[in-house]
Amino acid sequence: MTRLFLSTALVTALALPALAVEVPEGTNLAANQNYTFWLLDAIKTLDPGKNTDVEGSDALRNLFEGLMNEDVHGAMVPGVAERFDESDDKLTYTFHLRDAKWSNGEPVTAGDFVYAWQRVVNPETASEYAWFIELMNVANASEIVKGEAAPDTLGVRAIDDKTLEVTLTTATPYFIKMLSHATTFPVPQAVIEAEGDNWTQPGKLVGNGAYTLQSHNLGVDITLVKNPQYWDAGNVVMETVRGVTVNDNNVALTRYLAGELDRVQIPAGQYPRLSAEYPDQAISLPYACSYAYVMNLSDKGPEPLKDVRVRQALHLGLNRDVIVDQVLQGGQSAAYFWTHAAIEGFAAPDLPIMHMTQQERTAEAQRLLTEAGYGPDNPVRLTLQYNTDENHRKLAIAAQQFWRPLGVEITLNNVEWKVHTDRLQNQDFEIARYAWCGDYNEASTFLDWFQTGGYNSGKWSNAEYDQLMADSKTADDAAPLYTRAEEILAAEVPAINVYHYAKVDMVSPKIKGLPTDNVLNTWYAKDLYRLAD
Repeated sequence: MTRLFLSTALVTALALPALAVEVPEGTNLAANQNYTFWLLDAIKTLDPGKNTDVEGSDALRNLFEGLMNEDVHGAMVPGVAERFDESDDKLTYTFHLRDAKWSNGEPVTAGDFVYAWQRVVNPETASEYAWFIELMNVANASEIVKGEAAPDTLGVRAIDDKTLEVTLTTATPYFIKMLSHATTFPVPQAVIEAEGDNWTQPGKLVGNGAYTLQSHNLGVDITLVKNPQYWDAGNVVMETVRGVTVNDNNVALTRYLAGELDRVQIPAGQYPRLSAEYPDQAISLPYACSYAYVMNLSDKGPEPLKDVRVRQALHLGLNRDVIVDQVLQGGQSAAYFWTHAAIEGFAAPDLPIMHMTQQERTAEAQRLLTEAGYGPDNPVRLTLQYNTDENHRKLAIAAQQFWRPLGVEITLNNVEWKVHTDRLQNQDFEIARYAWCGDYNEASTFLDWFQTGGYNSGKWSNAEYDQLMADSKTADDAAPLYTRAEEILAAEVPAINVYHYAKVDMVSPKIKGLPTDNVLNTWYAKDLYRLAD
């Protein structure tokens, strides 16, 4: 077995205690250590094995802790695992766990990870993220997800209470990067078996993170308080963390300016003004999320979208420069491919659409629609669904206006987040606004989404694409395979790429410790502290 050190940050963390936060000497801390942040939508679940949302992940990362964490730069550092060994063939990882406790005082064991991972892939759990364990290439994961093998055959076992062994089917260079994701967090078997689906409720939830759940009013707010049982509680400064749901981004901004929130997203078009007025509070940072309009290509999808020429026309006809430069104005970039350009090691493809003027794109879109048999006497009629948010509404209206001159009539349909995601999952939509944020900093976190067995809400399927992604798992250099995969997406257009995100927020200058150069925007409240007035 050979010991693997990922980076200088990890070497240091493995050699020394991984402190929650280091407050500079002489810092004048506020007596009241609390952090209040904005949530656009209700958190659907606090079950690590069932969560699918970014906002849910933010809460879970503070209530639970996995084998690894991320530092403020995005480098992997120890979580529950103090260190790990990697076999010479890179197929077996052995994790050595620290002395950690659940919030009820019980020890966190290797068996808790075994139970959690087996629970995710068990079809009875109906986890929408079971595929994540498959993407990790954990042995037998795919067979279990398909119902062809028992959950206890998953390639994860407890050698003893402090030693966890994971077996992979193929060497996976980014495997360790995946271990800060909520799907891989341990869960308390005894609590789940005693409480059933109610185990995530306040007063019942038992976690192993730096915080415990004090209250959760669905769609209103969630409050976390410092966990005295956390292994590094002595170095956690922030006492209380509260997320407040405000569906109207402009109202949320007003509440921020009134001092009610410490962090909020800047509404579309307002970054230039706010950055001038509040240069120490307005930020715009690369953020590994891609915004797109997914098309339903399943049997339940509309007939016009089954013609690739229609999909290509919609893709060409969307004026992204207007969207990012005139509507959003926050440092976002026009997206002609799916993977966010800031992802580590990703080489952006060189696509024909990127060398065309918008006038040329629009003319080609018109030609394709005419060739497909559509025109003034036979318009394409489609419904575009988006979840409640002023920014999504503005973009949907812009798309509607861009496509109208082509002879495409778009009906807009605004629904709440839970309804939106349920419809996506069940293919009850025609075109739907969607955003995918990277689960780890490698291009496959985006490209695996479109695999036939991936999350893939529109149910597009392409054999060459699937093979490319399969081959990428064992390739010495996956970059050319990723480039070809993006070229296929650009030709087939299962989704209309719109823009690559920037993290465009107002952040209180009193709050310190939030990451500024982690493209995944992974933050931990245990790293935060509030300055005195």
